[in-house]
Amino acid sequence: MNIKKITAVLLALILCLGLCSCGSDKAEDSDSGKYGIHHAVITVENYGEIKLELDGDTAPITVENFVKLAKSGFYDGLTFHRIISGFMIQGGDPKGNGTGGSDENIKGEFSLNGVENSISHERGVISMARSGSAYEQYLAYGYKMSDLPEEAQADIEKALNSASSQFFIMHKDTPSLDGSYAAFGHVTEGMEVVDKIAENTPVTDDNGTVSSENQPVIKSVVITD
Repeated sequence: MNIKKITAVLLALILCLGLCSCGSDKAEDSDSGKYGIHHAVITVENYGEIKLELDGDTAPITVENFVKLAKSGFYDGLTFHRIISGFMIQGGDPKGNGTGGSDENIKGEFSLNGVENSISHERGVISMARSGSAYEQYLAYGYKMSDLPEEAQADIEKALNSASSQFFIMHKDTPSLDGSYAAFGHVTEGMEVVDKIAENTPVTDDNGTVSSENQPVIKSVVITD
């Protein structure tokens, strides 16, 4: 495989869950350390409930951010705007088109960003979407950040710490995402709801774009403990 083809394949993978975050460029570290286990219920209109266990011991910054947004009512009335059956369902964007987010970005808790995260992207796992950088491919091939030009380093750092409010739930196992996205919990009940959303929602292209009138609506996200 020539270098141009390798570059194209890696870039497609890096950007497969990309978003253009409109939050703050500053990534915030959590002062809370371990954040413990929490539980949440996502109620989707005309579909039912998706119950989640959130692992704040593995991804404290990510869970703290999700819990804070949920408790503020941020997710209520938003939608699942990107759906790829056999891959994942993505939601939590106030703009409903993949370009929106909350007012701040958070540190990406995954190995590519120097953070240990043992949660694999298996069926039912919830993880955070983020923007991608074309330069990330060099890290995948063993280059160090210090080997790259300052412009590339800045672009990578911004992308790795660009998660905001958008999240996705895995429809099928996709371990190729491990190390590059912050998985932070898993579905405990309601995978049949995820299945229905993934398999029955009409999309407009191979990227899983859902027209606004067909986007499943998140009635509420409630943190139960």
